[in-house]
Amino acid sequence: MKNHTVISLYAGCGGLDLGFKKAGFRTEVATDNWNKACETLAENKIAGKVIYDDIRNLSFKKYKGKIDIIIGGPPCPPYSQTRHYLTEKKKGLEDEGAGFAVPEYFRVIKEVNPKIFLFENVDGFIFKTHQEALNFLIEKSKNLGYNITYKVINTANYGVPQTRKRFICVGVKKSLGVFTFPEETHSEKGSNKKIPWVTCKDVLADLDFTLPEEKKQKPGSKDYKLLKLIPPGDNYLYFTEKRGYKNPLFKWKSRYWTFLLKLSPSRPSWTIQASFSNNQGPFHWRNRFLRIEEIKRLQTFEDNYKLIGDFKEQWRQIGNAVPPKIAEAFAKEIYIQYFS
Repeated sequence: MKNHTVISLYAGCGGLDLGFKKAGFRTEVATDNWNKACETLAENKIAGKVIYDDIRNLSFKKYKGKIDIIIGGPPCPPYSQTRHYLTEKKKGLEDEGAGFAVPEYFRVIKEVNPKIFLFENVDGFIFKTHQEALNFLIEKSKNLGYNITYKVINTANYGVPQTRKRFICVGVKKSLGVFTFPEETHSEKGSNKKIPWVTCKDVLADLDFTLPEEKKQKPGSKDYKLLKLIPPGDNYLYFTEKRGYKNPLFKWKSRYWTFLLKLSPSRPSWTIQASFSNNQGPFHWRNRFLRIEEIKRLQTFEDNYKLIGDFKEQWRQIGNAVPPKIAEAFAKEIYIQYFS
């Protein structure tokens, strides 16, 4: 397999890059505006060159015609579901903190003119409230000469032990045709030659214990006692009238879905969030916080992948990442369709 070249934008701790590397691609340049993420990229030798800077300060014109693929997931907060509740903040392309990210992604594509690009974001990217951003992606791709294929995927359907929904768009130069998404390999129960979803127990069984220091911790904070009453795979809704709780403690859908959310060993995890929280899960079914080594496995990072930073910084890197297993599935399909 010849090493075809990649530029990685908004690389984070390298989830996309790891998948592309396993498929035979080589990341020439990886860039991010967070020093800890860049230190992780460098520590794991993810790219030939790691650049810690704001993308708006960077020019990639010298790579024009020299790079096969651009990959990246622009910061997702402007398109997340939680943004609907933050009415004081602007959404999408108008977001003050990261609204520039999607236009900058396509500015780099224009400078480099790669054969292919892969764009990743949260499933909220295709919500009606963010139609402007989706239209921008469609129009820019067309104007720059790319055919695009996009949809929201469930990572569990590709063997990731996490029902993480993500928007994936692959653009290819019009002369190359149209990209076809890789076929799903898993389903919830397993059918039509598909394998059943990978469960939390499948990947965390050897870590299914509580350390002495963890017994002193109180996930759920003031609601720790409630967390212990919630069955595995459930959340605060267990205590609502609609669920038949005799003395309801919460109103239906009055909190975030992740409030007091507990993993079930018999199904995949729900989405690992980027921010570690005392009361927003998922939590382990043994009523404790998840460990970094556990969320790495739920995100399909290898155990020996080294993360730089303290606990919360490591959590943020993993929570923000694209599962390498998903990246590998798409990278292999790109290789088969365009480079084999």
